[in-house]
Amino acid sequence: MRDADGPSSTELDGHPDRTQPAAHQSTPPNRENGRGRDASGSKTGTGPTRISWRRNLYALWIAQLLAIMGFSLRVPFLPFFLGDLGVDTVEGQALWSGIVNAAGAGVMAFSAPVWGIVADRYGRKPMLLRSQFSAFFTIGLMVFATAPWQLLGLRLVEGALAGTVTAAAALVAVSMPRDRLGFGLGMIQTAVFSGSAIGPLLGGVLADQIGYRASFGVSAVMLLSSGMITLFFVQERFTPVRRDAGAPKHISMWKVAAAPALLGLIGVMFAVRFSSAAVQPITPLFIGELAHDMGNAATQAGLAMGVLGLTSAISSVFLGRLGDKRGHRKILLICLIGSGLVYLPMAASQHPWQLIVLEAVFGVFAGGTIPAANALIAKLTPPERQGAMYGVVAAASSVGGFLGPLIGAGLAAGVGFRVTFVLTGVVLLVVAGALVLTSRRAATQDAPAPA
Repeated sequence: MRDADGPSSTELDGHPDRTQPAAHQSTPPNRENGRGRDASGSKTGTGPTRISWRRNLYALWIAQLLAIMGFSLRVPFLPFFLGDLGVDTVEGQALWSGIVNAAGAGVMAFSAPVWGIVADRYGRKPMLLRSQFSAFFTIGLMVFATAPWQLLGLRLVEGALAGTVTAAAALVAVSMPRDRLGFGLGMIQTAVFSGSAIGPLLGGVLADQIGYRASFGVSAVMLLSSGMITLFFVQERFTPVRRDAGAPKHISMWKVAAAPALLGLIGVMFAVRFSSAAVQPITPLFIGELAHDMGNAATQAGLAMGVLGLTSAISSVFLGRLGDKRGHRKILLICLIGSGLVYLPMAASQHPWQLIVLEAVFGVFAGGTIPAANALIAKLTPPERQGAMYGVVAAASSVGGFLGPLIGAGLAAGVGFRVTFVLTGVVLLVVAGALVLTSRRAATQDAPAPA
């Protein structure tokens, strides 16, 4: 019986997809002992090659939590650290913060597809280790920065080599049982959101208590710990997918990505990253303006980003499970529309607590967006192309991460902070509308599994 969430044989390119695993398996996965088929069709938890997907998932969860905490630790104090490096004006700090944030994402737009192809050939775990240990190196060197251009250079290197979220999602996507895919990706996204909640909170407090440079050191230690957990506790016995004798010799990556359903999902990932990246570098400065006090702006900014991460972490697991039962596409559309609508009143905030409350509400919708999109991407992509596809998705996301800070910071410096929040809300609503148009053909692909 064909998996209800999987594409039919002609939905991607109009020809039977003979590279897909046999679709007539009638024996359901055994949830008690972890047996069954993973998202790529490989057997899990059986025989001498048994790997516990639960152990992998929990180890990856902890590793991702530490990694995202390390990355987000610097967010609330980065504009103020730039002030210590000689950028004296608020407008200058907003622009430099946007440039530094955009630099890594811009490079990642080119490097991510390359790493995705390498992952399909050599495995996903080496790619995750590469991203974690390289980030430890670059963030550790930020401790010694004495000029803004040095931060910029390190961010460029970080963008070329890092990318823990994409690498972890790709590893989970090929190792989870298909009927647990939404749950597994939701758990990883929970780690991302939890790290995004704890990191800024901790970073804002550390910056005010021990200083900016020591806080960068704490961040680097978190990335090192993340890499060590992956190295010793995450297992992968990688074997490249072999094609059957009658299978097509080549399936164009771009032909797969150009399928309307996947193209719409790529647009979603771009828009989500663009929106978050556009407001991230200006949020600490906007909160300082609302509070009329820059003295504890880092702590308040950490609180605003922290509650967003907390509500996102809670909702991502719940909505991931709900997507497995009700359909990920429905969850994705609801969350996109809700996210766009919540961003609009943020522009009218008159006090930091108003922005903090709205960030918490936004987090509820944000928690369901990325897990649902990742689950749909995994189910619409041939197994032997999943690493490359996640690379393409990461590239699109990185383009959003590159343009978001530049446009957001530019608008903030030119016409004010509030316009940036309006723009992000409009972008999310427009993409939600576009997704409705591109998803009609694929609506039946995400029907809930029969009870």
